[in-house]
Amino acid sequence: MLRFLRRFTLRTRLLASMAVLTAALLGLGAWGVVENRIVTQRTAALFDSAQQGSDAVSRLRESLANLRRLQADAIASGANPVEVERIVALWKAEAERVKQLDADLARIDAGNTTIEALVKQQLGQLQQYTEIVGPLLDKLQSAVLDSAGALAYAEAAEEHVTALRTTADAMLKASQSRQATIREELADAATLAANLRLALTVLAVVVLLPALWLTLRSVCEPLQAAVAAADRIARGDLGEDLATEGRDETATLLRSLQQMQLALRRLVGQVRESAESIQTASGEVAAGNADLSQRTEEQASNLQQTASSMEMLTDSVRHNADSAQRANELASDAAGAAAQGGKVVGHAVTTMHDIAASSQKIAEIISVIDGIAFQTNILALNAAVEAARAGEQGRGFAVVAGEVRSLAQRSAEAAREIKTLITASVERVEAGTRQVSDAGQAMQEIVGKVERVSQLIHDISGATTAQSRDIGQVGDAVGQLDRVTQQNAALVEQSAAAAESLRAQASRLAEVVGVFRV
Repeated sequence: MLRFLRRFTLRTRLLASMAVLTAALLGLGAWGVVENRIVTQRTAALFDSAQQGSDAVSRLRESLANLRRLQADAIASGANPVEVERIVALWKAEAERVKQLDADLARIDAGNTTIEALVKQQLGQLQQYTEIVGPLLDKLQSAVLDSAGALAYAEAAEEHVTALRTTADAMLKASQSRQATIREELADAATLAANLRLALTVLAVVVLLPALWLTLRSVCEPLQAAVAAADRIARGDLGEDLATEGRDETATLLRSLQQMQLALRRLVGQVRESAESIQTASGEVAAGNADLSQRTEEQASNLQQTASSMEMLTDSVRHNADSAQRANELASDAAGAAAQGGKVVGHAVTTMHDIAASSQKIAEIISVIDGIAFQTNILALNAAVEAARAGEQGRGFAVVAGEVRSLAQRSAEAAREIKTLITASVERVEAGTRQVSDAGQAMQEIVGKVERVSQLIHDISGATTAQSRDIGQVGDAVGQLDRVTQQNAALVEQSAAAAESLRAQASRLAEVVGVFRV
């Protein structure tokens, strides 16, 4: 049961306990209120029913008395038909009232066999009574019977009136007996309700006390276990494991203590191993410091020799840097001259291109002139044909046309000769242009190579300068390293003393950690 309870949190268990207690109290209170209300309603209903029955019996006795009185009044008023008629109407109404009261009693006391039997008996008696008195009153109303004759009927009806009254008295006694029974039943019901409330209260206490005891036990036992575990850890006992069942806050606390114990156990083991390792290592460090001191002195001697060699190397590199700087200046001058030659060749190439373009334009003009001469020759030929058609009149025009044709032919021949010369000149100009272009490209390649050589020499000069600077820094570093080596020699002696002190502290730490039992 405790394991089951510890599956829930303390908050849940406490809230559940309070909820159950509250629910029990509310249930008892609500049941008491409902039971009181039921008893009150039942009491009111029973008393109301009993009161109605008593009232009905009282009215019934009154009505029976009225029937007997009206019967006597009718016999006494036999000489007055009007009065008899009025009394007969009242008697009949009273008889109907008796029947209605009997019906009310049967309804009010439904289920009461005594009352039902008495009501049935009284209705039979009322029927017998009305069968005797009814004809009597009719005869009195019709004046068939006088008062003296009516007295004989009245004596016969008196027996039934007595029976009706006896039955009414029995009804009254039955109603009173029923009221007494109701009071006894209500007293029994109240006693039963009180006993039930007491029994439920005892049952709630019997159920809640063990539940509260289990709840307190489920809380106190884990807390006691946690206190005991904390005491053991405080004494240095880390060997005993903790039981961490459940999922409540106390189980979480125990798990945390368990984790802390495991962590301390691992920590103590690690510290113990570390102390032993430090104790062993400190002895080795002390032994190694002596060798380190000797090697440090040898290293200092070697560093002094290295510093002398670095000074000589620095002078050599500085001389190389000066030579590289002069070579860089010469390469820069050569690159400038090559660049200037490249510009001149470029101008020549441009001029040759311009000449080639002009020669091409002249060739085009000559072609135009040749075309004009050809057209002129055709026009002169056409003019000669027209002059021949004109006959004698066109002879002079034919002579002129012949001269023009001859001139056009000579112009065409001259144009062809000029075109031939121009074409040859253009071809030579183009050949020269190509040669100049090739020379320009070769000059540009020379300029590029000279610039690359200049850049390489510049890079060499920069690298040599940087090497000279770096070697100087290396020399400074070697000097600094020499000084540091001297300082290290002193530190080695201090380290030996510190290693011995560390060994002593490690021994003390091992003794302290030995207090814990894992």
